[in-house]
Amino acid sequence: ELLADRGYDADWFRTALLGKGITPCIPSRKTRKTPVSYDKDLYKQRHKIENMFGRIKDWRRIAMRYDRN
Repeated sequence: ELLADRGYDADWFRTALLGKGITPCIPSRKTRKTPVSYDKDLYKQRHKIENMFGRIKDWRRIAMRYDRN
């Protein structure tokens, strides 16, 4: 599965993912005429991944002494 936001909603991108055996979990853009189905429960879990990357960036800031407090 690939979790991505609406910015990655393109037919050629979805086709390339499916060709490689990856199931896209990307919500449709609001301008798309026919919405594409996706796993809403799995997409709701995406915030955990975003939070993890935020923590990694914060820890890097501490480790590199960008925050001197």
